[in-house]
Amino acid sequence: MTTDRVTITSGALSATISALGAELQTLQDSAGRDLLSDGDPRFWSGRAPILFPVIGELNDGGYTLDGQRYAMAKHGIARTSTFAVIEQAAESVTFALEASDATRAVYPFAFRLEIRFAIVGAVLAVTATIANLGDAPMPASFGFHPALRWPLPYGQPRADHTIRFAHDEPAPIRRIDGAGLLLPNALPTPVEGNTLTLRDDLFAADALIFDRLTSRSVSYGAPTGPRIEVSFTGFPTLGVWTKPGAGFICIEPWQGSADPVGFTGDLRDKPGIIEIAPGSVRNLTMTIALRS
Repeated sequence: MTTDRVTITSGALSATISALGAELQTLQDSAGRDLLSDGDPRFWSGRAPILFPVIGELNDGGYTLDGQRYAMAKHGIARTSTFAVIEQAAESVTFALEASDATRAVYPFAFRLEIRFAIVGAVLAVTATIANLGDAPMPASFGFHPALRWPLPYGQPRADHTIRFAHDEPAPIRRIDGAGLLLPNALPTPVEGNTLTLRDDLFAADALIFDRLTSRSVSYGAPTGPRIEVSFTGFPTLGVWTKPGAGFICIEPWQGSADPVGFTGDLRDKPGIIEIAPGSVRNLTMTIALRS
């Protein structure tokens, strides 16, 4: 079954997903108000790309695997690949991508990547199932990249929006350099207690990378009105990113990150990489909930 776009709804929440990249295109509340970025190309045309099998930039645009060099673009191959719809209902849809000659040229593994979107009430759950169909351990990273409206469409000023972590987060954060590579030094966190007050200047040097997290959920919005809760059990790292002045904030659960500055090792040895055994699968889930 193939289709360009699929819409699912519970009445309280609706979502439209594109077969290109299995990418969420719209997320709306019961009144039809948009919660997701409109993909304004002046800032960033993405809305919620799927990051697989790498996250961020690679040194010199590629990686080494078992002694062989492969080229790969930023964030990997999923976001530019067309998925097939394999299951569809009123409140859920599952997309699948399988290895092909084109994917094997840059990622030499027999894989199957399924992305399932399901809405229950005002909660959207997005589950990735990564299957290794080959006979060798398969190294991979995976990330979600939803761009939520900033400000949310509930009449509160942009400057009043915060991200509140489930727990206090005093640990230092990481940054990337001008080439998009992970810098070695940690920096003081801008989080005060459990609260990150959003300001454009926080993102002048690109994303905030939280790789020593205690929390596995955050709440985003203004002090009054509905907020969005993003939960990401199973993900050790969270990226928070926008372009100064843009109308979105990305809250990005990651298993992995960009190449560290100077990293020249095998992909299997890259920090944050997981290895999926032959015949095994790895499931990773993010939920986006609209809370009154």
